[in-house]
Amino acid sequence: MSEEKKQNIHFLGTYFDRDLVLKLAQWARILSWVGAAIYFLAWLISFGQFLYQLSSGMIYTKGLTFIDLLSYFPPYLLTPLQGVLFFFALQGIAAVMLILMDVEENSRRAARTR
Repeated sequence: MSEEKKQNIHFLGTYFDRDLVLKLAQWARILSWVGAAIYFLAWLISFGQFLYQLSSGMIYTKGLTFIDLLSYFPPYLLTPLQGVLFFFALQGIAAVMLILMDVEENSRRAARTR
C-alpha cells in the first residue's frame, strides 16, 4: 500500500483568515439589522411624539402656514434615510468581503492548476 502525502502548499495570495472573514461578514449582517431596527424605533418614537405634540396643541399653530409646517418634517425624513444607508453599507461590506474571499479562492485554484 502506498500512501501519498498531500503537500501543504501555502498560497502567497492569501491575505486573510477565512474563518475570521466569515465571522466579520456575519456580524456585519447582524449589526445592519440591529442598526436598522434602532433607527426605525427612534424614528417611530420621535414621529409619534411630534404627532402627539401637534394634536395636543403643544406646537403653536396660529399663524403657521403650510410651508412653515413642512419645515418640521426634514428630521423625520432624514432619520429613516440614515438607517437605510447604514443598513445597505453594512450589507455591502459583508457582500464585498465574501466576494473578495471568492476571488482569492479562485486565484488559489488557478495557481494549483499551473
